Amino acid sequence: MSTAAAATPHYLATAAAIDIIAIGGTAVDAAIAANAVLGVVAPETCGLGGDLFAVLHGPGWEKPAALNASGRAGSMVDSEALRRQGHNAMPLWGPATVTVPGCVDGWHALAARGGRLGWSERLAAALRYAEQGFPVSAELSRSLTMRQQQLLPQPVSRYLLPEGRPPQIGEQLRRPDLAETLGVIASGDRDRFYLGSPGLAISRAVGGLITEADLARPQAQWVEPLGLSVFGLEAWTVPPNSQGYLTLASAAVFERWRDQAHSEADRWHLAIEAYRSQVADRDQLLSDPDHSALAPADLLSEGRLGRPVAMGRRSSYQGTSNAPGGTAYLCVLDREGLGVSFIQSNFMGLGNSIGAGEAGFLLQNRGAGFNLLAAHPNELAPGKRPLHTLSPSLWTEQGKLHTLLGTRGGDYQPQLLLQMAIRLFDQGDSPAEAQAAPRWNIADLADPDATVWVEDTTPDDVMDELAARGHRVEVAPGVQGGWGPISVIHAGANPEAAADPRGGTAAAETL
Repeated sequence: MSTAAAATPHYLATAAAIDIIAIGGTAVDAAIAANAVLGVVAPETCGLGGDLFAVLHGPGWEKPAALNASGRAGSMVDSEALRRQGHNAMPLWGPATVTVPGCVDGWHALAARGGRLGWSERLAAALRYAEQGFPVSAELSRSLTMRQQQLLPQPVSRYLLPEGRPPQIGEQLRRPDLAETLGVIASGDRDRFYLGSPGLAISRAVGGLITEADLARPQAQWVEPLGLSVFGLEAWTVPPNSQGYLTLASAAVFERWRDQAHSEADRWHLAIEAYRSQVADRDQLLSDPDHSALAPADLLSEGRLGRPVAMGRRSSYQGTSNAPGGTAYLCVLDREGLGVSFIQSNFMGLGNSIGAGEAGFLLQNRGAGFNLLAAHPNELAPGKRPLHTLSPSLWTEQGKLHTLLGTRGGDYQPQLLLQMAIRLFDQGDSPAEAQAAPRWNIADLADPDATVWVEDTTPDDVMDELAARGHRVEVAPGVQGGWGPISVIHAGANPEAAADPRGGTAAAETL
């Protein structure tokens, strides 16, 4: 393997990853470097206050390694107290939705397993942008404008909202408070972050719902990857509490029925129905695996994947509401053939809009993934991990790395990845061709008659056929930035990386 590649949602992060590879770093080193840069220049997607999942595979490995670095609820949360306050469902915002950030623990776990460089080298680019500044993207400017009122009273606004206003597109933004925290992490001592001043700031920001003992407990865990044979490949993801199984399951259902798909409209209908058949009961099944009655492998059982699909009509599934999320997916392939499928998130854009005091970063609202149903496996409870939308995927062929694939999009991630997998592995599109193809999106699965939104480049005959089969079809005009950006790297003799045209800052590079 002589060619390396990186694909991320921001050109500065992609460049940082390539630079790390150029000085002898591994794909792990490069992924951490890229993620750190994203936390500086794109806090509307990810950062130190969020969670992390990754799937890795290298030459000679029997199977991929999977990392779950999602944080747990604090020791002082109380679902009954929220119910007494009148909440029937988990609120989207507020201290109770802040879970312990898993990002830094995830970095340490990855570095211990596959890193080669030191922390000062991994974090050099992020520190440089935080200290010296970077140009503000349209998405960051828009996100800060939307959250201006929530951020203004907090110390984090000193630099995110210079002079008390959202920065303009292209304006140089510095984040010296975050640079100081990155310097703490660069020491290489995990506890200086979690038990030092940043950790204390986290606990204070949520009124003590997260305790020192919660922060002392490592949030990163290597877990058995979840895999399934589909499209002549092995598809891999992180098992629950991740919803990644939905990509694999939906692809398997599509493959079972694809011989009956004779037209483009058939393929769109089949993909939509395959996804709907698997996602409808997600919220009833998905939870922290330590509290689930269902083993991860059971989510890919014959009984679930063998459900019939009606090719001539739309079936009725009663599902659960979806919410878009702020997430950054990136993938890196190094010259030695190690590939990393890596995703990190604040959950909803700028997360909870609760800053960690003077530490310069925002806290996630990932706890909104819990529910308040008494005795439910996913009920909010101390020390528990919530249902998680992050869904990285990695694909192998006869034991060798084939493709790294993932996206942002909150609950939407599996349906976006299903469409890419069909384009790449069933129809044989190149990564660039698959990225350019029109996409569909089902935004509200709580509605059994949920609208199928399609991009305006979708062929008219496909839309007409879907409507004739009972789908309620609406056209989403313009560029649908929330339906991505997807990042993909096809590994092989000549690796190919492709960025998503839906992401204004997305970039892919090879070396």
